[in-house]
Amino acid sequence: MYAPERQQEILRLARGGGRVDVVSLAEAFQVTAETIRRDLKALDRAGLVRRVHGGAIPAGRLDFEPDLAERETTAADEKDRIARAALAEVPADGTMIVDAGSTAARLADILTPDVSLTVVTHSLPIAARLADHPGIQLHLVGGRVRHRTRAAVDAWALRAYAEIRADVLFLAANGFSAEYGLTTPDLAEAAVKRAALAAARRVVLLADSSKHGQEHFARFGGLDDVDLLVTDTGLTPQDAAAIEAGGTEVVRA
Repeated sequence: MYAPERQQEILRLARGGGRVDVVSLAEAFQVTAETIRRDLKALDRAGLVRRVHGGAIPAGRLDFEPDLAERETTAADEKDRIARAALAEVPADGTMIVDAGSTAARLADILTPDVSLTVVTHSLPIAARLADHPGIQLHLVGGRVRHRTRAAVDAWALRAYAEIRADVLFLAANGFSAEYGLTTPDLAEAAVKRAALAAARRVVLLADSSKHGQEHFARFGGLDDVDLLVTDTGLTPQDAAAIEAGGTEVVRA
């Protein structure tokens, strides 16, 4: 296959799936990762895709947002490791906010029966996971529910977070980097995340390494708002060091 043919197929895959990654493309086309990077660079120069960490997304798709079912199955092993590592940050007999996100949901799944916590969340799936937990006093934040994320947004949610102060927030993001900060595709969801950030004394970002370098439409904070990033070993030691240089501790699970 000639390079223009391969690049056309890469563009088709990117537009169909919303994202392509270098490793998968190299395997699919049986070429080196460096060849794929050159293809993506050529497509980027042509304005057809935009390079992100580890791959590319179609140009003009800063608002791309996978649905809940797709996020649950993406990077599943990495998210499980992140959730287990994040257990160390759960406060004893304290109060925590759990943001809407597939990795945060995994943390909710593995909270042990002996914990004694007050938990606040605007995520319907996370609330459902915790509703029968014997040691948790659950507060469900209300508002308009976004179908794509099953998360409450808008004025009710913002007002609720303005009225509380929690020990720790377990935060989710669609993209993070030292340059772009914390981003997500939807403005209403970004506003709730920003309110949750303001409501917590400590912020722990749960994000797998595929989200590093990604940039989405709505920015809701910077990495300097995050005390601890819990991610996976796909984030290189060099990238971790750069993030820690900005004041955010990094755990690579």
